[in-house]
Amino acid sequence: MRAFITGTAGFIGYHLANHLIDEGWTVHGYDGMTDYYDVSLKVARHDLLRARAGFTATEARLEDNDTLMRAVTRAAPDVVVHLAAQAGVRWSIENPRAYVDANIIGTFNVMEAARQRGARHLLMASTSSVYGANTRMPYAETDKCDTQMSFYAATKKANEAMGHAWAHIHKMPVTLFRFFTVYGPWGRPDMALFKFTRGIYEGRPIDIYNRGQMWRDFTYVTDLVRGIRLLIDVIPGPPHTAVEGDSLSPVAPFRVVNIGNSEKVRLEDFIDAIEAATGRKAIRNYMPMQAGDVPATWANAGLLQRLTGYRPQTDIREGVARFVDWYRDYHHSEFDLKARRPA
Repeated sequence: MRAFITGTAGFIGYHLANHLIDEGWTVHGYDGMTDYYDVSLKVARHDLLRARAGFTATEARLEDNDTLMRAVTRAAPDVVVHLAAQAGVRWSIENPRAYVDANIIGTFNVMEAARQRGARHLLMASTSSVYGANTRMPYAETDKCDTQMSFYAATKKANEAMGHAWAHIHKMPVTLFRFFTVYGPWGRPDMALFKFTRGIYEGRPIDIYNRGQMWRDFTYVTDLVRGIRLLIDVIPGPPHTAVEGDSLSPVAPFRVVNIGNSEKVRLEDFIDAIEAATGRKAIRNYMPMQAGDVPATWANAGLLQRLTGYRPQTDIREGVARFVDWYRDYHHSEFDLKARRPA
Protein backbone atom coordinates (compact mmCIF):
# COMPACT_ATOMS: atom_id res chain seq x y z
CA MET A 1 0.00 0.00 0.00
CA ARG A 2 1.09 3.54 -0.73
CA ALA A 3 0.36 6.56 1.48
CA PHE A 4 0.85 10.28 0.92
CA ILE A 5 1.12 12.05 4.29
CA THR A 6 1.33 15.80 4.74
CA GLY A 7 3.22 17.06 7.79
CA THR A 8 5.76 14.22 8.06
CA ALA A 9 8.39 16.52 9.59
CA GLY A 10 5.82 17.33 12.26
CA PHE A 11 5.08 15.52 15.49
CA ILE A 12 2.15 13.30 14.52
CA GLY A 13 3.10 12.88 10.87
CA TYR A 14 6.53 11.60 11.84
CA HIS A 15 5.04 8.92 14.10
CA LEU A 16 2.39 7.90 11.58
CA ALA A 17 4.94 7.56 8.77
CA ASN A 18 7.12 5.36 10.97
CA HIS A 19 4.14 3.21 11.91
CA LEU A 20 3.09 2.62 8.30
CA ILE A 21 6.65 1.91 7.16
CA ASP A 22 6.90 -0.68 9.95
CA GLU A 23 3.87 -2.36 8.38
CA GLY A 24 5.52 -2.40 4.94
CA TRP A 25 3.82 0.63 3.42
CA THR A 26 5.51 2.96 0.97
CA VAL A 27 5.19 6.52 2.30
CA HIS A 28 5.76 9.83 0.57
CA GLY A 29 5.89 12.75 2.98
CA TYR A 30 5.17 16.40 2.30
CA ASP A 31 6.12 19.21 4.66
CA GLY A 32 6.67 22.96 4.42
CA MET A 33 9.35 23.05 7.16
CA THR A 34 7.95 26.38 8.41
CA ASP A 35 9.61 28.17 11.32
CA TYR A 36 6.58 28.32 13.64
CA TYR A 37 8.83 26.38 16.01
CA ASP A 38 12.47 25.23 15.93
CA VAL A 39 13.09 23.91 12.42
CA SER A 40 16.00 21.77 13.64
CA LEU A 41 13.49 19.45 15.31
CA LYS A 42 11.62 19.06 12.02
CA VAL A 43 14.88 18.41 10.18
CA ALA A 44 15.82 15.74 12.71
CA ARG A 45 12.47 13.97 12.30
CA HIS A 46 12.71 14.03 8.50
CA ASP A 47 16.33 12.85 8.56
CA LEU A 48 15.30 9.80 10.59
CA LEU A 49 12.50 9.02 8.15
CA ARG A 50 14.71 9.52 5.10
CA ALA A 51 17.09 6.89 6.49
CA ARG A 52 14.33 4.29 6.21
CA ALA A 53 13.60 2.25 3.10
CA GLY A 54 10.15 3.03 1.78
CA PHE A 55 10.18 6.74 2.61
CA THR A 56 10.62 9.71 0.27
CA ALA A 57 9.67 13.33 0.82
CA THR A 58 8.95 16.66 -0.79
CA GLU A 59 9.65 19.81 1.20
CA ALA A 60 7.29 22.56 0.08
CA ARG A 61 4.26 24.44 1.37
CA LEU A 62 0.68 23.30 0.90
CA GLU A 63 -0.05 26.61 -0.81
CA ASP A 64 2.41 25.64 -3.58
CA ASN A 65 -0.25 23.85 -5.57
CA ASP A 66 1.91 22.91 -8.57
CA THR A 67 4.56 21.25 -6.41
CA LEU A 68 1.91 19.48 -4.33
CA MET A 69 0.16 18.13 -7.44
CA ARG A 70 3.43 16.84 -8.90
CA ALA A 71 4.33 15.16 -5.62
CA VAL A 72 0.95 13.41 -5.33
CA THR A 73 1.11 12.31 -8.96
CA ARG A 74 4.58 10.80 -8.49
CA ALA A 75 3.61 9.12 -5.23
CA ALA A 76 0.43 7.58 -6.71
CA PRO A 77 -1.02 6.97 -3.23
CA ASP A 78 -3.87 4.67 -2.33
CA VAL A 79 -4.52 6.77 0.78
CA VAL A 80 -3.93 10.46 1.56
CA VAL A 81 -3.56 11.51 5.19
CA HIS A 82 -3.57 15.28 5.66
CA LEU A 83 -1.95 16.26 8.95
CA ALA A 84 -0.05 19.43 8.01
CA ALA A 85 -1.54 22.65 9.35
CA GLN A 86 -0.73 25.93 10.96
CA ALA A 87 -1.35 25.12 14.60
CA GLY A 88 -1.59 27.17 17.79
CA VAL A 89 -4.42 29.09 19.44
CA ARG A 90 -2.47 32.20 20.44
CA TRP A 91 -0.61 32.60 17.14
CA SER A 92 -3.94 32.48 15.27
CA ILE A 93 -4.90 35.71 17.04
CA GLU A 94 -1.63 37.41 16.11
CA ASN A 95 -1.28 36.10 12.54
CA PRO A 96 -4.64 34.83 11.24
CA ARG A 97 -3.64 35.05 7.58
CA ALA A 98 -1.16 32.20 8.06
CA TYR A 99 -4.13 30.01 9.05
CA VAL A 100 -6.13 30.97 5.98
CA ASP A 101 -3.18 30.21 3.72
CA ALA A 102 -2.18 26.87 5.25
CA ASN A 103 -5.42 25.52 6.69
CA ILE A 104 -7.96 26.72 4.13
CA ILE A 105 -6.11 27.13 0.82
CA GLY A 106 -3.62 24.38 1.64
CA THR A 107 -6.36 21.93 2.62
CA PHE A 108 -8.29 22.66 -0.55
CA ASN A 109 -5.17 21.88 -2.56
CA VAL A 110 -4.76 18.55 -0.77
CA MET A 111 -8.42 17.63 -1.35
CA GLU A 112 -8.17 18.44 -5.04
CA ALA A 113 -4.92 16.48 -5.40
CA ALA A 114 -6.50 13.47 -3.69
CA ARG A 115 -9.53 13.73 -6.01
CA GLN A 116 -7.42 13.96 -9.16
CA ARG A 117 -5.30 11.03 -8.05
CA GLY A 118 -8.40 8.97 -7.27
CA ALA A 119 -7.28 8.06 -3.74
CA ARG A 120 -9.57 5.47 -2.18
CA HIS A 121 -9.67 7.30 1.16
CA LEU A 122 -8.80 10.84 2.27
CA LEU A 123 -8.25 11.30 6.01
CA MET A 124 -7.75 14.77 7.50
CA ALA A 125 -6.88 16.11 10.93
CA SER A 126 -9.31 18.27 12.85
CA THR A 127 -9.13 19.22 16.53
CA SER A 128 -11.06 19.05 19.78
CA SER A 129 -10.97 22.87 19.66
CA VAL A 130 -13.90 22.79 17.22
CA TYR A 131 -16.17 21.99 20.18
CA GLY A 132 -15.53 25.55 21.31
CA ALA A 133 -17.91 26.84 23.95
CA ASN A 134 -19.77 23.52 24.28
CA THR A 135 -20.11 22.67 27.95
CA ARG A 136 -21.66 19.19 27.76
CA MET A 137 -18.89 16.65 28.13
CA PRO A 138 -17.52 14.24 27.15
CA TYR A 139 -17.71 15.65 23.63
CA ALA A 140 -19.42 13.47 21.05
CA GLU A 141 -19.02 13.72 17.28
CA THR A 142 -22.74 14.33 16.85
CA ASP A 143 -22.70 17.41 19.12
CA LYS A 144 -23.38 20.73 17.42
CA CYS A 145 -20.13 22.66 16.91
CA ASP A 146 -20.87 26.27 15.98
CA THR A 147 -19.12 28.22 18.74
CA GLN A 148 -15.37 28.05 18.04
CA MET A 149 -13.28 30.17 20.44
CA SER A 150 -10.17 30.70 18.30
CA PHE A 151 -9.47 31.41 14.65
CA TYR A 152 -7.38 28.23 14.52
CA ALA A 153 -10.45 26.22 15.57
CA ALA A 154 -12.58 28.08 13.04
CA THR A 155 -10.29 27.06 10.19
CA LYS A 156 -10.44 23.45 11.32
CA LYS A 157 -14.24 23.54 11.47
CA ALA A 158 -14.12 24.96 7.95
CA ASN A 159 -12.00 21.96 6.92
CA GLU A 160 -14.71 19.64 8.22
CA ALA A 161 -17.36 21.45 6.17
CA MET A 162 -15.10 21.46 3.10
CA GLY A 163 -14.45 17.74 3.51
CA HIS A 164 -18.15 16.94 3.72
CA ALA A 165 -18.93 18.96 0.60
CA TRP A 166 -16.04 17.28 -1.24
CA ALA A 167 -17.25 13.83 -0.24
CA HIS A 168 -20.78 14.67 -1.38
CA ILE A 169 -19.86 16.27 -4.71
CA HIS A 170 -17.16 13.80 -5.76
CA LYS A 171 -18.35 10.67 -3.93
CA MET A 172 -14.90 10.49 -2.39
CA PRO A 173 -14.64 8.83 1.05
CA VAL A 174 -13.42 11.36 3.64
CA THR A 175 -12.75 10.84 7.35
CA LEU A 176 -11.99 13.73 9.72
CA PHE A 177 -10.48 12.88 13.10
CA ARG A 178 -10.58 15.25 16.06
CA PHE A 179 -7.42 15.14 18.18
CA PHE A 180 -7.39 15.71 21.94
CA THR A 181 -4.14 17.21 23.35
CA VAL A 182 -1.62 14.83 21.84
CA TYR A 183 1.69 14.39 23.67
CA GLY A 184 4.75 12.15 23.61
CA PRO A 185 8.33 11.84 22.27
CA TRP A 186 9.27 14.20 19.43
CA GLY A 187 6.45 16.53 20.50
CA ARG A 188 6.18 20.19 19.56
CA PRO A 189 8.16 22.72 21.64
CA ASP A 190 5.16 25.09 21.78
CA MET A 191 2.98 22.55 23.58
CA ALA A 192 2.57 22.37 27.36
CA LEU A 193 4.51 19.17 28.05
CA PHE A 194 7.61 20.34 26.20
CA LYS A 195 7.47 23.85 27.69
CA PHE A 196 6.85 22.60 31.22
CA THR A 197 9.63 19.99 31.04
CA ARG A 198 12.11 22.51 29.66
CA GLY A 199 11.14 25.09 32.29
CA ILE A 200 11.49 22.58 35.12
CA TYR A 201 14.93 21.43 33.98
CA GLU A 202 16.10 25.02 33.51
CA GLY A 203 14.72 26.12 36.88
CA ARG A 204 12.42 28.71 35.32
CA PRO A 205 8.79 29.41 36.29
CA ILE A 206 6.16 27.71 34.12
CA ASP A 207 3.01 29.64 33.18
CA ILE A 208 -0.17 27.84 34.22
CA TYR A 209 -3.25 29.40 32.66
CA ASN A 210 -6.66 29.90 34.23
CA ARG A 211 -4.82 29.65 37.57
CA GLY A 212 -4.59 25.89 37.16
CA GLN A 213 -8.33 25.32 36.63
CA MET A 214 -7.79 23.51 33.34
CA TRP A 215 -8.60 19.95 32.29
CA ARG A 216 -7.44 18.13 29.17
CA ASP A 217 -7.98 14.73 27.58
CA PHE A 218 -4.28 13.94 27.07
CA THR A 219 -3.74 11.42 24.27
CA TYR A 220 -0.43 9.62 23.87
CA VAL A 221 0.91 9.90 20.34
CA THR A 222 1.26 6.19 19.57
CA ASP A 223 -2.33 5.65 20.73
CA LEU A 224 -3.42 8.38 18.35
CA VAL A 225 -1.44 6.91 15.47
CA ARG A 226 -2.92 3.48 16.11
CA GLY A 227 -6.38 5.02 15.87
CA ILE A 228 -5.55 6.73 12.57
CA ARG A 229 -4.12 3.53 11.15
CA LEU A 230 -7.26 1.57 11.98
CA LEU A 231 -9.51 4.29 10.55
CA ILE A 232 -7.67 4.07 7.21
CA ASP A 233 -9.42 0.73 6.70
CA VAL A 234 -12.84 1.96 7.88
CA ILE A 235 -13.90 3.70 4.69
CA PRO A 236 -17.12 5.67 5.21
CA GLY A 237 -20.09 4.75 3.08
CA PRO A 238 -21.07 1.39 1.58
CA PRO A 239 -20.32 -1.33 2.52
CA HIS A 240 -19.52 0.21 5.93
CA THR A 241 -22.90 1.10 7.35
CA ALA A 242 -23.62 3.31 10.35
CA VAL A 243 -23.07 2.10 13.90
CA GLU A 244 -24.54 3.36 17.18
CA GLY A 245 -23.84 7.07 17.72
CA ASP A 246 -22.26 7.37 14.29
CA SER A 247 -21.43 10.67 12.62
CA LEU A 248 -21.65 9.07 9.16
CA SER A 249 -23.33 11.56 6.83
CA PRO A 250 -26.69 10.56 5.33
CA VAL A 251 -25.74 12.21 2.01
CA ALA A 252 -22.00 11.62 1.63
CA PRO A 253 -19.25 9.06 2.35
CA PHE A 254 -18.05 11.23 5.23
CA ARG A 255 -17.44 10.71 8.92
CA VAL A 256 -15.94 12.57 11.91
CA VAL A 257 -14.26 10.55 14.67
CA ASN A 258 -12.85 11.61 18.05
CA ILE A 259 -9.46 10.14 18.98
CA GLY A 260 -8.90 10.72 22.68
CA ASN A 261 -8.08 8.92 25.90
CA SER A 262 -11.63 9.41 27.25
CA GLU A 263 -10.21 10.72 30.52
CA LYS A 264 -10.28 14.30 31.78
CA VAL A 265 -6.99 15.11 33.56
CA ARG A 266 -6.46 18.19 35.72
CA LEU A 267 -3.55 20.34 34.56
CA GLU A 268 -2.07 20.34 38.07
CA ASP A 269 -2.00 16.52 38.02
CA PHE A 270 -0.28 16.63 34.63
CA ILE A 271 2.43 18.85 36.13
CA ASP A 272 2.72 16.48 39.08
CA ALA A 273 3.47 13.67 36.59
CA ILE A 274 6.23 15.76 35.00
CA GLU A 275 7.73 16.46 38.42
CA ALA A 276 7.69 12.74 39.20
CA ALA A 277 9.39 11.89 35.89
CA THR A 278 12.07 14.60 36.18
CA GLY A 279 12.62 14.29 39.91
CA ARG A 280 12.35 18.08 40.20
CA LYS A 281 9.77 20.58 41.43
CA ALA A 282 8.15 23.12 39.13
CA ILE A 283 8.04 26.82 39.92
CA ARG A 284 4.36 27.45 39.19
CA ASN A 285 3.34 30.86 37.83
CA TYR A 286 -0.45 31.06 37.83
CA MET A 287 -1.92 33.14 35.01
CA PRO A 288 -5.43 34.14 33.82
CA MET A 289 -7.02 32.29 30.91
CA GLN A 290 -5.41 33.11 27.59
CA ALA A 291 -7.62 34.44 24.81
CA GLY A 292 -9.21 31.81 22.59
CA ASP A 293 -8.56 28.91 24.96
CA VAL A 294 -11.13 26.66 26.66
CA PRO A 295 -11.02 25.42 30.26
CA ALA A 296 -11.65 21.75 29.48
CA THR A 297 -11.69 19.10 26.78
CA TRP A 298 -12.87 15.53 27.18
CA ALA A 299 -13.47 12.99 24.43
CA ASN A 300 -16.19 10.44 24.06
CA ALA A 301 -14.15 7.94 22.03
CA GLY A 302 -16.90 5.34 21.88
CA LEU A 303 -17.35 5.72 18.12
CA LEU A 304 -13.68 4.95 17.48
CA GLN A 305 -14.00 1.82 19.59
CA ARG A 306 -17.19 0.68 17.85
CA LEU A 307 -15.65 1.22 14.40
CA THR A 308 -12.23 -0.28 15.08
CA GLY A 309 -12.38 -2.22 18.32
CA TYR A 310 -9.64 0.05 19.68
CA ARG A 311 -9.55 2.60 22.47
CA PRO A 312 -6.52 4.70 23.54
CA GLN A 313 -5.56 3.98 27.14
CA THR A 314 -1.97 5.00 27.94
CA ASP A 315 -1.78 6.22 31.55
CA ILE A 316 -0.71 9.85 31.86
CA ARG A 317 2.23 9.09 34.18
CA GLU A 318 3.53 6.38 31.87
CA GLY A 319 3.24 8.60 28.79
CA VAL A 320 4.85 11.61 30.47
CA ALA A 321 7.75 9.45 31.70
CA ARG A 322 8.39 8.26 28.14
CA PHE A 323 8.46 11.86 26.92
CA VAL A 324 10.87 12.93 29.65
CA ASP A 325 13.17 10.00 28.78
CA TRP A 326 13.16 11.15 25.15
CA TYR A 327 13.69 14.79 26.13
CA ARG A 328 16.77 13.91 28.18
CA ASP A 329 18.14 11.79 25.35
CA TYR A 330 17.45 14.40 22.66
CA HIS A 331 19.09 17.13 24.74
CA HIS A 332 21.87 14.91 26.09
CA SER A 333 24.66 17.26 25.02
CA GLU A 334 22.98 20.13 26.87
CA PHE A 335 22.64 18.02 30.01
CA ASP A 336 26.27 16.85 29.75
CA LEU A 337 27.43 20.46 29.42
CA LYS A 338 25.52 21.51 32.53
CA ALA A 339 26.92 18.55 34.44
CA ARG A 340 30.49 19.62 33.58
CA ARG A 341 30.01 23.24 34.69
CA PRO A 342 31.64 24.10 38.04
CA ALA A 343 29.25 24.81 40.90
